[in-house]
Order: sequence, then structure tokens, then C-alpha cells
Amino acid sequence: MTAIGKHAIVIGASMGGLLAARALTEHYDLVTLVERDELAEADEPRKGVPQGRHTHGLLARGREVIEQLFPGLGEELVRRGALSGDVADDVLWFNYGCYLKNAPSKLAGLLLSRPMLETGVRRRLLQLANVRLRERCDVVAPIFDRERGRVTGVRVKARGDAKDADVIEADLVVDASGRGSQSPVWLAALGYARPREETVKVGIGYMTRLFRRQPAELHGKTAAIIAACEPDWRFGAILAQEGDRWTVSLGGYLGDQVPGDESGYLEFARSLPTPEIYDVIASAEPLSPIIPYQFGANLRRHYEELAQFPEGYLVYGDAMCSFNPVYGQGMTTACVESLALRDCLAAGPRQLAKRFFRAASRLIDIPWQIAVGSDLQHPRVEGKRPAQVRFVNWYIANLFRAAQHDTTLAASFLEVANLMRQPSALLDPRIALRVWRGNRAPASAVKERRSLAAAAK
Repeated sequence: MTAIGKHAIVIGASMGGLLAARALTEHYDLVTLVERDELAEADEPRKGVPQGRHTHGLLARGREVIEQLFPGLGEELVRRGALSGDVADDVLWFNYGCYLKNAPSKLAGLLLSRPMLETGVRRRLLQLANVRLRERCDVVAPIFDRERGRVTGVRVKARGDAKDADVIEADLVVDASGRGSQSPVWLAALGYARPREETVKVGIGYMTRLFRRQPAELHGKTAAIIAACEPDWRFGAILAQEGDRWTVSLGGYLGDQVPGDESGYLEFARSLPTPEIYDVIASAEPLSPIIPYQFGANLRRHYEELAQFPEGYLVYGDAMCSFNPVYGQGMTTACVESLALRDCLAAGPRQLAKRFFRAASRLIDIPWQIAVGSDLQHPRVEGKRPAQVRFVNWYIANLFRAAQHDTTLAASFLEVANLMRQPSALLDPRIALRVWRGNRAPASAVKERRSLAAAAK
């Protein structure tokens, strides 16, 4: 550990803020988390994380990083009821009219609710001697020293308190406040340029409900992911989680809303291109109301492009980039950003923002390409479709179809989807050859596949 400052402040104590704070603990005498919500000890959803009531899982790379940052946390969560599973063998992955072939792999994911994971990470973080938490506080604005061109702290106001805002001084302030980050507004007020924003509108709407889980359901698997694909572009996910429960999310694009009543919810599940989710929930005991969630657009703020940026300030996690949540990449991306931040801090404070934003941008490129590229398969999603995007989508469709019979292709695809390997790995000549061979099925086999897919629908 290399101490480079006395005090660092993190705005927001959600997953991004907690992971940023973990990196900072190795380089600052004190790290203070400033959170607007009151944080309960129990694994309960909270107002500041509306998506916390919906389906979550931790990708294999996310679990790997969490274990690196908080040794033993995965086993601790499993003892408390989370499920550890082989992402390639224990999960049904459906897209392009077929399922990936299941087989044992080294991809270990974690199935649990978002509140359980967040509470577990926060509990472990607050056990560190140099971490403090200030709850029910709003950050009004950063404090800026114009002569030095750096942020020197934040102005904080306690919720429900009529007193003036307090000033908390710091050597570094990290904005991990999420998608609604005020950093672009604050930067403009300080005389800096706002970052370029890139958006891809998807108009996602989904409904989530919890059900009693029986282990024999879903053919004994712990999850099924039904990706949006033609012709209806509807999707669904059913994942086991703690408490012997299924969490089920159903949704559609661009205003294709899931009904909020029980019969409509079931009928939407029946309309999916494969029946596994419907077969479970048609007879399972509901444990919650049907809860809605809306997501308008993928959003990326390109801080790495800014020529000038104040010293002593960073932006992190969803405040930089938030993806379509149906791909489950957000928490894992925040995990790998934590490692990047730790590496940048280890090299010292000089030009920290410039180095971190560049490193984070390279990490974000991968899940961004996966999410946006997948969304752009929908013909009504607006966005540029250069030749590269069209080729990649065509190639992945062929890879997926070949992988319904090829465990090597299935594992390779899931390694990329779980952010364990670069997407370029799927273009390896040996992989490309297997894709080609896997799509040279006789015409009768192709016809049979299409008939089965039509029958399932």
C-alpha cells in the first residue's frame, strides 16, 4: 500500500461507491462514504436503488474480483443462502432460437438478491479501520480552489436538518452517485466542459415477481436467460436466489409493456419463444407483488475525451456509463473499475483523473459493445449500424447456433459474456472454424431446428 493522501470522499454508497471506496482504502488514511439513504442492516431494497427489487446475479468476473477485494465474501454469502453455480452448466441460455449446450466449466457465478450482495460488501468494507459512513446526507456541490484548479472537498447537507450545509475537506472526491450524477452540471459551473454523452434508446420496461422455488423445477437448473430476439423481441429471466425463491423478470422493448396483473403477467411469460419460465411460474407460489421497472437508454459519458479536468476529482461506475440492465454487466463493470482505480492510485496522484478515465474507458468498451451491439439487433432501436456491428451480430448469431451442439463454443461465448475474455477471442481462427462447421448442418437438420423453435413458441 502507498499512502498518497489523508482523506478521500466517495459520493454514494451503492455497489459502485463501495467498490471505489475499497480501492481508496489502500491509499488514504480515511475514506468517507456520503450516502443520501438510511442504510439498514437487513438485506432490504432501498429507495436510492430502485433496481434493487429486480433480478440480479453476479457474473463470473464480478465474483472473481469481489473475492479478490474481500477474501472469503463469496463463501460467506453462500452460507447465508446465496447460490454458487457454474454459469455454463447450471444456467439455460436461450437466443437465436436455441439453447447453448450445457457442460461443466470454470465459470463460477453467484445468484442472490442485489440487497444481499450490497449489504454483504458494505458490511465487509465498514470493518476496515479507515472507512466511515455518513448516511442521510446530500452532497450539494464540490468545493473548488480556482487558483490550484482542484476540488478540495464537498458541501454536505443532512436530510431533514435546517442547518446550513457542512464543508468536508478531502484530498480526493469520487462521484459514484449513479446514472443521475450531477458531475456534468458541476463541471460546467466550475468552467469546465461537459463530457460528450452517447445514448442508445431502448425503452426497456420489465416486471419482476418473486416465487417459491422447488429445486426440481427448471430441469434442476438454477437460472434461465431468454434473450430478446425476433420476431417479438421479448425477454425473460428466472434466477434462483436466497430464501428458496425464484426472481422472475419479464420485459420488452420500446413500449412493449408487461401487464401488471397476474393473468397478463402469465400470458406474457407464455408468449416468450421458449416455455421454461412459464412452466415454472404457472404453478409456483407468488411471494411478492408484480413490480415495474423502466430503463430508457444506454448512457455513456466520455470523460476520457476531456482535455481539462479538475485535480482531486473522479467520476466512477454508473455515473460514467450505465448499460441496459438485462445484460447484467453493471456490477461486474464496477468491480473491474475498482481494480483499475487501485492500479492508478498505486502509480501516484499525478494526472490521476486522466489515467483513470483512460483505463476505465478501455474496460467499458467491452460491455458497451456487447450491450449496444445486442440492442441494435432490434430493427426499431435507433443508432448507427456500421459494417463492423452488422458483421459481429451476424457472427455471434451463427456462433450461438453452432454452440447448441458444441461445448467449446458455448464456453467461449460465456467467457466473453461474463467479461472474462476479450470479444476478439471469439474471432480466433480455431473458434471461427468451429462456427463454420457448426452451421454446415444438412438442410433437413436446419428445417427440424426451425420447426422445433416454432413449436416452442
